[in-house]
Amino acid sequence: MEILWQALAGPFVEFGFMQRAWVGCLALSLSAAPLGVFLMLRRMSLMGDAMAHGILPGAALGYLYAGLSLGAMTIGGIVAGVAIAIASGLVARSTALKEDTSLAAFYLMSLALGVLIVSTRGNNVDLLHVLFGTVLSLNDEALVLLGSITTLTLVGLAVLYRPLVLECLDPAFLRMVSRRWSPVAHYGFLGLLVINLVAGFHALGTLMSVGLLVLPAAAARFWVRQVSPMLLLASGFAMLGTTSGLLLSFHADWPSGPTIVLCLGILYLFSLAFGRQGLFQPRFSSHLQG
Repeated sequence: MEILWQALAGPFVEFGFMQRAWVGCLALSLSAAPLGVFLMLRRMSLMGDAMAHGILPGAALGYLYAGLSLGAMTIGGIVAGVAIAIASGLVARSTALKEDTSLAAFYLMSLALGVLIVSTRGNNVDLLHVLFGTVLSLNDEALVLLGSITTLTLVGLAVLYRPLVLECLDPAFLRMVSRRWSPVAHYGFLGLLVINLVAGFHALGTLMSVGLLVLPAAAARFWVRQVSPMLLLASGFAMLGTTSGLLLSFHADWPSGPTIVLCLGILYLFSLAFGRQGLFQPRFSSHLQG
């Protein structure tokens, strides 16, 4: 029993960097995972991946200006993410291209530009920090930022919950009954998505942060059909996956970001196989209930 306690709780009790990493991951689990549910229900999961890469040039310019500065890279990432979202939306509304195609084009250019900026003005360590994050290096300033973004996200989701659910079920009906709430829900959701991707960027890097959005939400979808329980279960899966990933990376001496995403992926595969709507439970209907 003592050996089990040391293996599971010892790292978090004895090491401050593990405590800060765990608190940061829990904050992200409470905010990013519920957003991922709405992202999935709106069939926009790949958009999250595109947006995650879209913030890279802004964060890279912040790095170029002030080094590995939390504030500069955060502001740069938010500006770049908002710019990508607006630009892709304008292209989709003004040309024959659909929004997913325009997002893919901007995301490829953003990823290339961001990697180019960091690699030409920094070193390999800086590039790895930007791409894969440093969750074990979170400081108090970063935790305050993550906590603030989590609080803002939860408040925003509480305010936008009903129009977001309705938009997932029938966006045309929402536009018909309320011209005011439809754009507020759409752009408010995109704003919350951008700031959470920036928060995830600091912990898990631009290549890993979208995993915390998509994988817990996809896993929860195999167990429940109602939106509210799905939001709670997605956060629970995110907490379990990030905690397991931190422990595994500590004991196995593996990179923390990829290990966390791998643990989230294992939860997804388990849910895919054994969930109430998984491969071995075909009798359950897959229709969403709001």
